[in-house]
Amino acid sequence: MSAVRRRLSDERRAELRDGLIALFAEDFDEELSPFRADAILDHLLQHLGATVYNQAIQDARAWMAEKLADLDVEFHEPEERP
Repeated sequence: MSAVRRRLSDERRAELRDGLIALFAEDFDEELSPFRADAILDHLLQHLGATVYNQAIQDARAWMAEKLADLDVEFHEPEERP
């Protein structure tokens, strides 16, 4: 659990905690304590964090590959032949 806490800044953790508390209040009409919200957040990060992170890396890699391929098309200069 401590490794999960190191991955998020205190500010980001607080934003996500507040979001969970608001979600439970609005959608489930249930009060969620900060302690319970942190427990849910830790659980989600532990079980989904690596999957979401790896997918983001794959998406970024595909986007970068597409942009690099565009460089050839956009900026290719024909070479003069003597």
